[in-house]
Amino acid sequence: MAGQLIECVPNFSEGRDPAIVQAIVAAIASVDGVRLLRWEMDADHNRSVVTFAGAPERVAEGALAGIRAAAERIDLRRHSGVHPRIGAADVVPFVPLHGASMADCVAIARRTGERVWNELGVPVYFYEAAASSPERRPLENIRRGGFEHPALAPDLGGPALHPSAGACVIGARKLLIAMNVNLQTTDLAIARSIARKIRASSGGLPGLKAIGVTLASRSMVQVSMNLTDFEQTGIDQALGAVRREAAAHNVAIAGVQYVGLLPKKAVEAAAARDPEWAGFDPQLILEDRLEGIR
Repeated sequence: MAGQLIECVPNFSEGRDPAIVQAIVAAIASVDGVRLLRWEMDADHNRSVVTFAGAPERVAEGALAGIRAAAERIDLRRHSGVHPRIGAADVVPFVPLHGASMADCVAIARRTGERVWNELGVPVYFYEAAASSPERRPLENIRRGGFEHPALAPDLGGPALHPSAGACVIGARKLLIAMNVNLQTTDLAIARSIARKIRASSGGLPGLKAIGVTLASRSMVQVSMNLTDFEQTGIDQALGAVRREAAAHNVAIAGVQYVGLLPKKAVEAAAARDPEWAGFDPQLILEDRLEGIR
């Protein structure tokens, strides 16, 4: 696997206790060959996201270290937040970047899943390109019912989930853009209406997933989005759709948050359509953060 580079962007069900999140990040970063690119936590979502990259086997070891640290420290029986979740290490995607194929990432996902079940006793679901069936490909299908009432049995282990760590959803996918748009209102119905109008599953923008959530600590609501194919729907187009729908409800945009890093191609495409995106913060561009890693 010489010269191959992949990314991993695990999401953990803890966003309120910095000590726990920092322990998980430290466990990942301690693996030789792992390049930590970014990490962030959100109290309302009660969720943290870590972005790292490296050679496939090194990234797989980093992912396992993070999953182990999360399973040891996070108890979902005491967890609450606005974001859907089924596990302490909730979702762990592997993404091909350079010299690696989706098939390589599927193989890494499957091997990592075997180790999570065999070494940690945490049941595993496989999703997206690593899914065992079309029904299990979408992440939302696997998480339906959450930790408390899972709708599907795990692919490995189970059928009961781990009593405190739940299950881990592991997969392989293309680059994804996660972005949240905050609205200057406390009316959750408005955020949910906007999300429903713009998401692909309701006939909205292709490759766009969206939900509406409450941000209690900020006294506002949010449209939380995943762009699963930014070549079909770009960051500027997704934001534009939210702006138009918010304006129809006479609600202002309070701010935009990007979770993880953005592919340079997505930023360049947005800038070509709208000059506002020119000069985008290089600290948020994946390729700029990867400079020198190979």
